[in-house]
Order: sequence, then C-alpha cells, then structure tokens
Amino acid sequence: MVMLADKPHAFWAPVLAFIFSASCLAALQIVDPMSQPMLLAERFFPGAGWVELGLLAAWAAWLCQRMLEPKRQAFWRLLAWSLFALVFFAQLALGLAGCEACLMTGDLHLPVPAVIAAGPVYRGAGWFMPALFLISALIVGPAWCSHLCYLGAADMHLSRLRKNPLPLPSWMRRARWAMLPLVLAVAAGLRLCGIGGWTAAIVGLSFGGLGLLVMGMVSRKMGVMVHCTLWCPMGLLATLLGKISVFRLRIEDGCTHCGACTPSCRYDALNEKDWLRGQAGQSCSLCGDCLSKCPHDQLSLGFFWGRSKLARPIFLALISAMSAIFLGLARI
Repeated sequence: MVMLADKPHAFWAPVLAFIFSASCLAALQIVDPMSQPMLLAERFFPGAGWVELGLLAAWAAWLCQRMLEPKRQAFWRLLAWSLFALVFFAQLALGLAGCEACLMTGDLHLPVPAVIAAGPVYRGAGWFMPALFLISALIVGPAWCSHLCYLGAADMHLSRLRKNPLPLPSWMRRARWAMLPLVLAVAAGLRLCGIGGWTAAIVGLSFGGLGLLVMGMVSRKMGVMVHCTLWCPMGLLATLLGKISVFRLRIEDGCTHCGACTPSCRYDALNEKDWLRGQAGQSCSLCGDCLSKCPHDQLSLGFFWGRSKLARPIFLALISAMSAIFLGLARI
C-alpha cells in the first residue's frame, strides 16, 4: 500500500483522477449529444446515470492509487485494460442479440480498431470515435494503445505467452509506416468506386480477421505485440499524435545498457539499439511496464522538456480517469 504521508501524490493523484473523470462524464450526462443518453444506466433508469458516474469516478481514483505502486503498475494496467475489453465485447454481444441500448447509437459498426480511421473516410460521417481517439492521444499520447484499445489487451495476453520477446526484424519496423496510408487509401477507394456497405464490411472484417491471426500466430510466437505495433494503423497514428502530448519515456544518461528493461517491453521499443541511443523506439506506448525493471533507476516517465517527479502521478491520474471514461462508453 502506498503511504500517503511519505508520498503526497498518493493523495492528490487519485483525487485528480476522480475529478477529471467525474467532470468529463458529467458533461456528457448533461449535454447528451447523442440520440440516447451516453451512460448505459441512464438508458434503463432515468437518473441512474449519475450513480454510474460516481462509481466510474471512484474506480478511476482507486485504479490510480493502485498503479502508483511501481512494481504493481503492470498488473493493474493489464487488469483494468482487460476489464474494459470484456465490457466492450459483452455489450457488443448484447447489442447483436437485440439489445440496441447496448450500442452507442443503435447502429452497428465493426469492432476493428482500423475502422476508427477508415470508417469516416468511407462513410463521410461518424466522427465520434475518431474524436474520442484524437482527444485521448493528445492527452496521454500513444498510451491509447496500451490502456484504452478494446482489442489490444488480447494481443498483450497472447504475446506474454512467450517469456522473453524477440526483436522484430527491421522490415517489420519499416512496414508499420505503410499500414495507415494503405488502410485510408482502401477506404477512400471503396467510397470513390461506390462500393456498397456490405462489401465494405466484408473488407473490414477480413482485415480484422487477419489481425486476429497475426495475434495468434506471430505475436504469440515472437512475444511482441505485432498486431499493435505493425498491423493496426491506429498504433502509428497514436504514436504520431503522441508527439503533441507532453509525456515521454525517458532513458537517462546514466543508463548502463544492461538490458534489464528489454524483456518487459512487448512493443519492441527497448531493444539494444534503442537504449544505446538513449531513446525508446517509435512504437513505445507509455505502458510503464519497464519502469520498475531498471536496477539503476534510469528509466522514468517525464515531460518532453525533462525529468519530473510530477509526470508519472499526473499521467496515471489522467490515464486512470480515461480508463474509467472509456469503461462507461464501452459501446460501438
């Protein structure tokens, strides 16, 4: 348990997580921009959305406090991430079974992360998920991929079946730069050619199905989240947008190049050439799993302008709040 007297941020960071999540959810509860209330409880029992809001904010504060313990951060991150994925797909299943309240708008969209970017390009509409993704990436950078993606948790679990990850071939690192423009070009081509919705859906489902094969065959074999770092274009997009975020994983000058951090990274961002040049790889998702693995305390979560003890508690408060918000909005 984190001692409040020894670490003041153990108090104010969970409070910040509570306030931030409660404020964002309250705004959605009041403004109600959709045809149905955003919070699921409100759809069934008028006024119950406020109760759900309070529970989600309390979850954010509790999760933040648990993740402040460096050696337990990886455990609580994966637990919260897996819970979000389970809730997301459970509501999708209920929606497919006929409970339209479990769908965000009552309309079904493909549960493929690439569709977040490709869908609006094809339809020329449906900007809620891209806007939510954009806001998330601007606030916590590429951490969307390691905390908030509804499919990424499966890739993490499969990659962890191998004890130590293997370094990705250089061609895989380069290939990730082609996936985003390729997916967007296909979506635009389908629209320009007047391809119908069912055909486009088959293309999207095929892409998602191949992604699941990548998880089950390549990620599991290599111990690296190949789906998230190579196949999914949202990973690259989160990385690029993350350059605007203030948070950075820092490798300090005192790094001894011992490599103790490398086995903890499933995003292929802490290989030898990464820590030799003193900078995490492009695919770093700020998951934080590596922070407690450095025996020399030379890894830290800082701001882009330098190391700061405030960076990690602020980041954990924000990401915990966003985990709670996404949990409350875990619907297609």
